[in-house]
Amino acid sequence: MKPIVQISLDLTNIEEAVETAAMALRAGVDWLEAGTPLILAEGLHGVRKLREAFPEIPIVADLKTMDGGYLEAEMMAKAGATHVVVMARAHEETIKCVVQSGRDYGVKVMGDNLGCPDMVAAARWLEELGCDYVVHHIGYDERRGIAARGLRMPSPLDQLREVVQAVRIPVQAVGGLSLEQAIRCPEYGAPLVVLGAPLTIDADAFRTADGNLEASLRLICDKVHAYEV
Repeated sequence: MKPIVQISLDLTNIEEAVETAAMALRAGVDWLEAGTPLILAEGLHGVRKLREAFPEIPIVADLKTMDGGYLEAEMMAKAGATHVVVMARAHEETIKCVVQSGRDYGVKVMGDNLGCPDMVAAARWLEELGCDYVVHHIGYDERRGIAARGLRMPSPLDQLREVVQAVRIPVQAVGGLSLEQAIRCPEYGAPLVVLGAPLTIDADAFRTADGNLEASLRLICDKVHAYEV
């Protein structure tokens, strides 16, 4: 599978999200993600605006669905999302509902293992329930809280190889990756590279990061796209 670069638009207004998305696509990004902060701030309107602005680009709606799975996936599909996210810690029936909704409305389902005691087993379970992708995810609060206690910040790379080996569906690693770590994800067998905080989004304020972001994104995209997984 040819590696794919996805930018997480973890912003709180749609105008900045559209501007950032346009810049990211110029740099070579393949997929856009309506991040959780954007969905909380703008809702379906945010997804619709991204779809209107970028009619041919895959859009991931990071709902982090925990309940009401069928309806949430249906709503985002009708707004223009091509992918939706359900949490492994949701009830089994919720995951099944999201998967069924995805089939009914033509969207792909990404199962997220954030917060699971056994993240490898959770990835395998998500695949068994019909998810199309696994998001191997170390959460924002978890990373920051552990680092604040002076301990080593956990990374999705710690168990990424194990997760990749446990499933047959594509895997994406999420959670505080540095530029160098993001570029290396395909080496671990994870072809879906997601770029968010701190690479592209200010990790404290949820706004676009300062600096030459477009040049950094182009560098990442060039290197990631050079891999064959």
